[in-house]
This record gives sequence, C-alpha cells and structure tokens, in this order.
Amino acid sequence: MRKLSMNELGRKTVGEFRQAPKNPVVLILDNIRSMHNVGSVFRTADAFLVEGICLCGYTPRPPHRDIQKTALGATETVNWEYFSDVTAAIQSVRQKGYRVVAAEQTVESMPLQQLAPDGPLAVVLGNEVEGVSAEALAICDGSIEIPQSGTKHSLNVSVAAGIILWELCRGTLSGS
Repeated sequence: MRKLSMNELGRKTVGEFRQAPKNPVVLILDNIRSMHNVGSVFRTADAFLVEGICLCGYTPRPPHRDIQKTALGATETVNWEYFSDVTAAIQSVRQKGYRVVAAEQTVESMPLQQLAPDGPLAVVLGNEVEGVSAEALAICDGSIEIPQSGTKHSLNVSVAAGIILWELCRGTLSGS
C-alpha cells in the first residue's frame, strides 16, 4: 500500500482555506487550561472548516509555541477571538444568529446524535476538570453529551471537540 503525497491529498493552501465556505459552527472554549488542548482544538477546527473559535477567560491564546506544537499552523487559518468572559462570547455569537449549546452532562442534556442543527451552532467546551461553567450553562440554549459506555464519563476536551465536529460536519465532507 502506497502512502499518498501531499499533492495527492488535495489539501488547501492558507489562502484557499480562508476563501472556502465554512461550516456554520463556532467552538467556545471556556477556561481551558492546557495549551496542547487548545492547539488540538485549532487543528480539528481547521480539519472541519469551522467558522471560528472563541477563547475565553484564562484559555491560552496564540501565538505560543506549546499551542503551535499541536495546532501545526491551524492558528493561522482558523478565525479566533478572545473574550475575557464566556458570557460575552455567548452573547456575541448569539447576536450573529448562532444557537448555543454546552457540551456537558446535565439532567436535560441530549445525546449528540439527536442534535438537529437548524442553522448556525456554537458549542461551549468546558474546563478539563470543572467542565462548562455555571455562568455559561445558565445562558445556553441547551446541552449535548457524547454517549459513553465505559467506566469513565468524560473525555479529553480536544477529543470531545473532534467527536462533536465530526457529527456536526460529516455531511459536508467531500466523499460523504
């Protein structure tokens, strides 16, 4: 089996990425601690052509070599904005027409696969230990969770972002 070359993969240039139509999804990172997690979320957001990322609170921001280590240049392609407060980020995307859901297990959360996006969607991803903040949960339009069958009932935030984006964007990927 022969590995494909970069040319055969048909990857977009930075310019082509910026001009490409985006999936109407925004990720809101609520006080993420790890620069590696932030970089991984950027890389995944690039892979799924999302509209952008909101970095909130003490979430690390580019440029930083530890973010770049996992982002592999995605901080140069994915639009991002910083908000000192997650509620300001939620209000900002809501004013742009986005429905906002938290990726959090709550008594009202629905399984991810039951979410039926009917327009632009923002997903709040929470802190590695505490999850989505109470302030954010209070103003979200609902919450989703990734069904899990093992003994652990949480996932690394960057893994959760990948699963959520796959579910939300898989119908728009070439070859789908």
